[in-house]
Amino acid sequence: MDKKTIKDIDVKGKKVFVRVDYNVPFDENQNITNDTRMVRTLPTINYLLDNGAAVILACHIGRPSEAREPQFSTKHLVAHLSELLGKEVKWASDCVGAEAEKAAADLKAGEVLLLENLRYHKAEKKNDPEFAKQLASLADVAVDDAFGVSHRGHASNAGIAQYVEVVAGFLMEKEINYIGKTLEAPQHPFVAIIGGAKVSDKIGVINNMIEKVDKIIIGGGMAHTFDAAKGLPIGDSLCEPDKYDLARELLKKAEEKGVEVILPVDLVIADKFAADANTQTVDVDKVPEGWQALDSGVKTSEKYVEALKGAKTVVWNGPMGVFEFDAFANGTLAVAQAVAKATDEGAVSIVGGGDSVAALKKTGLTDKISHVSTGGGATLEFLEGKEMPGIAAIADK
Repeated sequence: MDKKTIKDIDVKGKKVFVRVDYNVPFDENQNITNDTRMVRTLPTINYLLDNGAAVILACHIGRPSEAREPQFSTKHLVAHLSELLGKEVKWASDCVGAEAEKAAADLKAGEVLLLENLRYHKAEKKNDPEFAKQLASLADVAVDDAFGVSHRGHASNAGIAQYVEVVAGFLMEKEINYIGKTLEAPQHPFVAIIGGAKVSDKIGVINNMIEKVDKIIIGGGMAHTFDAAKGLPIGDSLCEPDKYDLARELLKKAEEKGVEVILPVDLVIADKFAADANTQTVDVDKVPEGWQALDSGVKTSEKYVEALKGAKTVVWNGPMGVFEFDAFANGTLAVAQAVAKATDEGAVSIVGGGDSVAALKKTGLTDKISHVSTGGGATLEFLEGKEMPGIAAIADK
């Protein structure tokens, strides 16, 4: 998967269209509450500016309806982005049409223009060729640095490639290299940790991982579906009865491939889903009626830590429990510490998916991981081995 990057092109004196993923969270006063996605694009933008380009940024925020809902305007990004870049960012009140065209035409080398929300136009998600052509007409070359939308074939990241060459920004390059190349030729032992609430969300990932890994740790809410499928009592724990057959199939497939599956042996259970619930730790086959499992127990954490010893490649997607409540965050913390330790001892570690990234942030170990992915759904689909329209559109070397 050798894709062209911004290092492979000459941008001096050129207008560069950059698709970024600035779909950031805001509070009720339109203040940005987490700017990680913006910060991660700064190396790309600064490189382009330093090399004499005029930079035109395009992104979407939220899911606007027919009306141009003002809370989704990219105008709310301008002040903070100007601060991050240390220069005034210009803004256009549309992403195509006369005003956008004039703003782009007037833009000089070293200047930055942010376009209005792409999704104010239905044509963006429809990958409308005319809309893609209008976006392309604003610039001489396009850069895709929006890994978070690369699983979507939209006009700004896929359709645009019909009209202008698209190359990868540094953030996109990092995602492709870490996730793509690591999965193509992983170092062994390779351990996957798959958590989160539902088996249905992660079927593709588990299926793909069984083909590649030596061990797979299954935790979080989805583990109860596997336990119930094996006939264990799970009380009121989260479960998907319509996935029992699938769970058995996945376990059988793992066995046939010689992949060790590690499921919880003990659980922290609660009498209600709340931070102040009464709790106790029980063996996995002793969950009483009326109680629900919300985290893995100490013995399980020890098994997870043991499984990660000596690992050379680790992929982690999804928490081990309801980490948002401190009482049920210990299983996730134990995994985070073990992954950080494995990384310190030479493993390549990739953490991806919204919840895993939030859980990792809570443990304070983010900088101890080789690569923390910026994608939610995109990371999942990449881990599943699916074709990604946004990546396919980037020019090959």
